[in-house]
Amino acid sequence: MYDVLDYLASDMTEQEILADFPDLTHEDIRACLAFAADRERKLFMAVA
Repeated sequence: MYDVLDYLASDMTEQEILADFPDLTHEDIRACLAFAADRERKLFMAVA
């Protein structure tokens, strides 16, 4: 999951990631993004 986020952060497109990792789906990438957003939200709430 963290690898997918790193790839996106390094300007790889979703299509490039899916081409390099055919076992992944669009939904997998969206799930990674949702997880990261939820984690950030929880960290922010813990600090506030």
